[in-house]
Amino acid sequence: MRRPASWPAPVPTRPPSIGPWLRGGDSTPTRPWPSPSPTCRPGRRSPARIVEVGDAAILAPAGAKLRGTMPHPPPDRAKPSATGVGAERPRGDSRDKVLGAIRYADDFPSPGLLQARLVQSVYAHARIRSIDARAALAVPGVVAVLTARDLPIRDRDAQRLSEPLAASEAVFAGQPLALVVAETAEAAADAADLVVVDAEPLVPVVDPAVAMGRRSVLARELPGGDAPEEGRAAEAEGDGPDEDVASGNVSGRTRHQVGDPEAAFEACEAVVEGHFETSWIYQGYLEPHSATAWVDPDGTLVVAAATQGTFFTRRELARLYGLSPAAVRVIGTPLGGSFGSKFLVLEPLVAGAALRLHRPVRLTLTRREDFSATNPAPGTTVDLRLGARDGKLAALTARILLDAGAFDENAVDSLCAYLIAGPYHWPTFDIEALGVRTNRFGTGQYRGPGGPQMAFALESLVDELAERLGLDPVAFRLASLAEPGQPTVNGRIWQAHGMRACLAEVVRSPLWARRGSLPAGEGIGLAIGYWGGATGPATAVCRLDPDGSLTVVTGIVDMSGVSTALALIAAETFGVRADQVRTVSLDTAGAPQSPDAGGSVATYAVGEAVRQAAAQARDQLLRYAAERLEIDPADLEIAEGIVRPIDAPDRGLSVASLAAALHDFGSGFPYVEGHASAVQTSRAPSAAAHLSHVRVDPQTGQVTLLEHLAVQDAGRAIDPALVRGQMVGATVQGIGWALWEALRHDPQGQLLSGTFLDYALPAAAGLPSIEARIVEVPAPDGPFGARGVGEAPIVPVPAAVANAIRHATGFAPRVLPITADRVWAATNRAPTEPQGGA
Repeated sequence: MRRPASWPAPVPTRPPSIGPWLRGGDSTPTRPWPSPSPTCRPGRRSPARIVEVGDAAILAPAGAKLRGTMPHPPPDRAKPSATGVGAERPRGDSRDKVLGAIRYADDFPSPGLLQARLVQSVYAHARIRSIDARAALAVPGVVAVLTARDLPIRDRDAQRLSEPLAASEAVFAGQPLALVVAETAEAAADAADLVVVDAEPLVPVVDPAVAMGRRSVLARELPGGDAPEEGRAAEAEGDGPDEDVASGNVSGRTRHQVGDPEAAFEACEAVVEGHFETSWIYQGYLEPHSATAWVDPDGTLVVAAATQGTFFTRRELARLYGLSPAAVRVIGTPLGGSFGSKFLVLEPLVAGAALRLHRPVRLTLTRREDFSATNPAPGTTVDLRLGARDGKLAALTARILLDAGAFDENAVDSLCAYLIAGPYHWPTFDIEALGVRTNRFGTGQYRGPGGPQMAFALESLVDELAERLGLDPVAFRLASLAEPGQPTVNGRIWQAHGMRACLAEVVRSPLWARRGSLPAGEGIGLAIGYWGGATGPATAVCRLDPDGSLTVVTGIVDMSGVSTALALIAAETFGVRADQVRTVSLDTAGAPQSPDAGGSVATYAVGEAVRQAAAQARDQLLRYAAERLEIDPADLEIAEGIVRPIDAPDRGLSVASLAAALHDFGSGFPYVEGHASAVQTSRAPSAAAHLSHVRVDPQTGQVTLLEHLAVQDAGRAIDPALVRGQMVGATVQGIGWALWEALRHDPQGQLLSGTFLDYALPAAAGLPSIEARIVEVPAPDGPFGARGVGEAPIVPVPAAVANAIRHATGFAPRVLPITADRVWAATNRAPTEPQGGA
């Protein structure tokens, strides 16, 4: 795809293959084309189309195709059943999305609706003296300008949730300070520009390594105290802070240690080490954050929002505003992508405004606001050292700094301390992870939180260590994998996983076979990654309708096509076709209790609840049919929509006829409706192995992706098409992490890459052919053996690309993204200069 000649050249940080194409632009998912920007000629559409990859999207050239295929299923794949599980089926919402019929959070009508606009801090750190809203209130149509004191918050603490508007201190550039509410969005936007904020700039801290120092200024004054001129010592988990970890900016510390690593390194045959850095990353969803709130006549606070967790949102809003959970109702609107971001960013604001003004209030962020005011994934630095002995990994030391931003409740430093060990068994290790507050955003989640950053460091050094030892990189990894029953670094026990099967599939691939016969400047990189899985409860309902179809009711937000998978599970369990199952996700007023959508828990936990509910409904119908047929229920089966005796199938009754009879007036038999509460107490780790094939231009440092193979253990692929969609979409996102994406700040904490003109996302023209292969190693407790599949496929991608670049050039990347200028600078150093930095 070539950039039109009339368009301005891309900014220097954007690779030439990306050009000015965006992923979603400022448009909402209901609009098929990005809104015109200053770089677009009015009245002309670019020759491109939005392509959905999982729940991500890229802007692809007209006619472009992304390949996520599995031409020949590996021999251990289970055969699809005739009713549901294993059969490929289009997502239930695909047609409506393609036709633009889906209504997202910003599309729903609401009588008397007021529109809101943010007033944001221009400083990364400042003391707020006053906010003057007089000029804004004079704008026709403006109803109110709300500040922190206007929100009826009852429960205040140090979390961002408790301070949706900054009260006395701004702690990052872009933080909401006030909310302008007006009859129209235009009036609110005009008035927001007229709000005058008198603020005293304070010294910001944007470097975690500086922020954790003994004499660093504090990034944030915690409630109940003033910031001293020098930092104060932090209470930390573990053995107590080191001398260089004495600042009150250190928000968390985790340490895992077994044995004496230094003695182990002395006995190792080879040792490698490196310093790794990754950037803050924007989730890049199509639909910006949006939420609406109103108060019903009975006093119930209702919030309709693009959120991943309705019950979690209800609980937290009730706590925040001192309400009973029964007095809060949360409606989850269809999600136009989220990837971990859409948790309680706007809901506290609109809820407080609706409670204050007693009118419906909606806040939908512009794309620029979404960049600057939300919760991207944090940057990290990792100092890592590995040693090997007898052909296996033997020792590890790691020191991890995670930039927790201004609000650290979503920081994943403790998770990183677990993920840095990878899927390997370590006899000896010493791991320390620190979360450090800075004046950058409030940290949030992104698919596989912490996984891509940790795998980038770990898998880069594992690959280098195998090469130094002269060992095959697959064999070296296989020899070091953790086995079920062995301890993890954080004291848990490893569960069965499919990494061996994934690596076996890698070895069978033609791409792996070609790695030794590539031309100069090309390389193939291998990396593996895993996600530990999640536990938790879920509830579901499965009822038989009068026409013989099934309705499955949950409260899970459908973020990745999970409703289609739930329908297949119910169909398989009950014994009907998948197209006879309808799935419904209700709001918190009527839905069964459900977990948040994320962490690869939806299919694993909610799917098991659906399976149990469908099994209950099946048993109920069999008991009714047994009365009609005068036969023991154990001698009946449901097949092809017929309830029939196992040994006399011609005597059967159709499910539809039985359902109709059950719903007759005075039928004398209870309705068929299964209610199940399930809890997953054991984790089901998901494993992934990726190969990336690249070409590097020695004259420019430009990296061209040629091919990419993603292999993943799905446990049991409930719908292989959905699984491959997750794998391909995550691979695209991981490529963005590897080569292009970075939220950059200047030393004063100002965001420099806060638009899609400055923040590069993957475009179809810069992507390789992506092949997705599924292997199946069933999870003991998953529905039909299924595992979560959403997190693991992104984890190894940056490392695979980095290892491919190293094999192509000899340069070992240590910083993400691996931009062309970094590659060129590293590969054009004098021979005496060190390689491996970036």
